[in-house]
Amino acid sequence: MLEYDDVRSGSLEPLGDVPDDKFVVLGLITTKKPALESLDLLRRRVSEAQRYIPRERLGLSPQCGFASSIIGNRISAAEQRKKLELLVTAVQALW
Repeated sequence: MLEYDDVRSGSLEPLGDVPDDKFVVLGLITTKKPALESLDLLRRRVSEAQRYIPRERLGLSPQCGFASSIIGNRISAAEQRKKLELLVTAVQALW
């Protein structure tokens, strides 16, 4: 499970070093901010990951939990739900 939700995360190039018997879950949907990622952005990032790992060995998830610190993140329950709905939509569209 790898966090790739912002530029700080860097390139997906290290995926080229993942052994062939491993499954990788890409944390592309941030839980830190309420703004929704576009389906196009998620499509591009998954496509980029596929240069290194076949789609059959890739998964998609939020980058972390919605309360990844003691005080949590400033994201409402409704915004969290929208993020999870985006996740389902993206997986249905991309897989």
